[in-house]
Amino acid sequence: MTDQSKVMRALLRGYGQTYAAEAGIRLKDTPQPLYRTLVLASLLSARIRASVAVATARALYDAGLRDPRRMRDATWQQRVDALGAGGYRRYDERTATQLGDGAQLLLDEWHGDLRALRKQADGDPDELEELLRRTPGLGPAGAGIFRREVQDVWPEFAPFLDAKTIEGAERLGLPQDPAALTRLAGDTPRAELAAALVRAALDRKVAEDCLAQAT
Repeated sequence: MTDQSKVMRALLRGYGQTYAAEAGIRLKDTPQPLYRTLVLASLLSARIRASVAVATARALYDAGLRDPRRMRDATWQQRVDALGAGGYRRYDERTATQLGDGAQLLLDEWHGDLRALRKQADGDPDELEELLRRTPGLGPAGAGIFRREVQDVWPEFAPFLDAKTIEGAERLGLPQDPAALTRLAGDTPRAELAAALVRAALDRKVAEDCLAQAT
């Protein structure tokens, strides 16, 4: 029988990087990294490879579109060009519009600062998701991605292990109960645990690698 502790160690060691970290976002509870993570969540929620979404988040940053005011003030074509530079071409025109509209919403409703949205949610995860989903193009999947990524800086919403993370746990032969998973992960940041489990859910080779290391 495979040792679950060994599987978890292999998983976290090899695949525990958050998507925000992969995109070059030093996530903390300040406006710019939170906004960049929201944009990343929107990109990741489309039917496109995660590596392309991450590269596109970097391209938007490199183009200077790193906060809601700059995103709103950019022309539609500038947003399209930045999306294309990251390889996000399949949905670039629609996404360019959604990014502009989402930035305007954030400025209008929360003065460009997602911490105000957090305050409005007041620790209620359902309210948080409802507020997040007001963002154009951000459906349940995108809201879930954002919640997974920010749960260590917004600890009142942690631990957050959604259906996709549980899918990864099942593939790895790990417990499918969030409390049991967090115990097995020990002191590992919850966002890293969630990202690692999602990678296992998305790529069968991740699970095969971890299981091989644990035998």
